[in-house]
Amino acid sequence: QVQLVESGGGLVQAGGSLRLSCVASGRTLRRYVLGWFRQAPGKEREFVAAISWTGGSTYYADSVQGRFTISRDNAKNTVYLQMNTLKPEDTAVYYCAATADWRNPYPPRAYDYWGQGTQVTVSS
Repeated sequence: QVQLVESGGGLVQAGGSLRLSCVASGRTLRRYVLGWFRQAPGKEREFVAAISWTGGSTYYADSVQGRFTISRDNAKNTVYLQMNTLKPEDTAVYYCAATADWRNPYPPRAYDYWGQGTQVTVSS
C-alpha cells in the first residue's frame, strides 16, 4: 500500500505561482510513475502531468505545458508540481497519484493510489 499526502494548495492571483508537494509513505516510490491530476466542480478529473520513476521522462497536458513543471525526489519519496503563470481556469482540486504501469500515464484509471487532494484557487 502507498499513502499519498498533498500540500501546498491555496489562493493566488492570476499570474502567480504555487508549488504543490506530495509525500508518499508505506512503500518506496522508486519504481512508480507519479502523476498530478485535477478536478474542477462539475468536471471530470483530468491529467495534468506525470513523471517516470527515474525522472527522465515527463508528460504534460497541453493546457499546462510551459507553465507547470513536475519533478521528484526519490530519496524523499516526494513529487512536486511547480505551477507558474496561473490562470483562473487552473482552479481545481489537485491530486497526486501513483502507478506501477509506465506504459500510459495519462488516464486516471491507470493509477492505483491517490492522495486526498489539495485545493488551488486562482482569482482573476
